[in-house]
Amino acid sequence: MSELKIVLYPDPVLLTIGKPVGEEEFNADLEKTVADMFETMHSAHGVGLAAPQVGISKRFFVMDIADEEGRPNPLAFFNPEIIGVEGEQTGDEGCLSFPGLYQQVRRDMRVIVRAQDVKGDRFEMDVTELSARCVLHETDHCDGIVFLDRMSPLKRQLAKRKIKRLQNTGKWE
Repeated sequence: MSELKIVLYPDPVLLTIGKPVGEEEFNADLEKTVADMFETMHSAHGVGLAAPQVGISKRFFVMDIADEEGRPNPLAFFNPEIIGVEGEQTGDEGCLSFPGLYQQVRRDMRVIVRAQDVKGDRFEMDVTELSARCVLHETDHCDGIVFLDRMSPLKRQLAKRKIKRLQNTGKWE
């Protein structure tokens, strides 16, 4: 396994809709990419990482949110589709492509997602709270949407100013 480089905003790959993962792409190379993404995400202390965030313009992501007993729960989602949402939650959200930036973001409380696993088998999952937030955040990345797009216009402007300051001082790398 090897760590991948996390792409920072405003890299164009983050703002581009990812291409679907084709059936012929479910192979050992893809499994290695997923393993590398988990390693990269864990070493950056994240709970989710989408392919565009490591420069791959494809529709997949990994996430690892501990279960009720605190055990790791690594999951990979290929070609994710949100098929149902319910409720509402507002909470602090960060992003590995926006280091040091956290904002209050409103998301759905419960999400039903349909996707494929690393072998290409289809599945559906019903998730809530942090897992729902993560699935929505990472699926947004697959759609070329960044969490700035989910903020109010005022918060978005303030966040962009902070990013510009960090870029100008060399701390956005």
